[in-house]
Amino acid sequence: MKRSLCAAGLALFLAAMPARAQSAAAPRNSAAAQEQGPLLKSAEAFIRNLFAWGPDFKLKLGPLGPSASPEFYSLPVEVTFNGRSDKGTFYVSKDGKVFLRGDLYQTSADPFAENEAKLRAADHPAEEPVKGPADARVTLTEFSDFECPHCRELYETMKTVEVEFPQVRVVYKNFPLVQIHPWAETAAIGARCAFQQSPASFWKVHDAIFDSQDLISPENVWDKLVGFATAAGLNADSFKACMAAPASKNAVDANRAEGVALEVNSTPTVFVNGRPLVGGDKTTLEQNIKFELAK
Repeated sequence: MKRSLCAAGLALFLAAMPARAQSAAAPRNSAAAQEQGPLLKSAEAFIRNLFAWGPDFKLKLGPLGPSASPEFYSLPVEVTFNGRSDKGTFYVSKDGKVFLRGDLYQTSADPFAENEAKLRAADHPAEEPVKGPADARVTLTEFSDFECPHCRELYETMKTVEVEFPQVRVVYKNFPLVQIHPWAETAAIGARCAFQQSPASFWKVHDAIFDSQDLISPENVWDKLVGFATAAGLNADSFKACMAAPASKNAVDANRAEGVALEVNSTPTVFVNGRPLVGGDKTTLEQNIKFELAK
């Protein structure tokens, strides 16, 4: 419970519960609906025993859905404890006898095609901070939080990665974890306003926020952002007006919704041509980039 969602890998409670799986077509009859009750009841009993989750842990299971295997249902699970919640997906066999933790894939399909399709649908270069060639063979889409220490580590890593791989395109998405980072959303809105006033200046403000992460607080974040924007050559009055405009927060919320659709649950999460990498480890990131470039 002390783990931060801003971490190099695992969600708050459901570290063993996968967030990604390929989907099959939805069932065409009511058989699944008829089996919901007994299967969900037995699955809840098994999950509580598996993780030692007593009555203080509130569970919401289902509805059962299709999975990559015709023999299994996907089983969404949400757990709440002490006012904090997390979500994940398990799998249960249709006869209720087998319970699966792990990712389930169809070997005949690209396991990351669905992610890549969602990213392409949400990727509008004129509306998002982007750097690198437009015709890049490899695109890194980063979901990040300005207050997250691991995101700052990725920021430092990206300085060398971008030099090593100048042919790679980078897209930045805001994913502030408002539950644990009190000024992250304000910083995301400020960075968004910098982008709206001058796309090139976004990266200057982006860098300034991460460079000053230890000096920013909920009390001074507004003044810090105005200072970063002014230093980047932006008009301070226009920047302040943008910060106060509902549309700016809506843009940040839209990024967050894109991440949720991709089942992002911790920061940083980077998608390398749709392949998810949680935590931004430099060696693994470079491995993924080299693999994609070699295709």
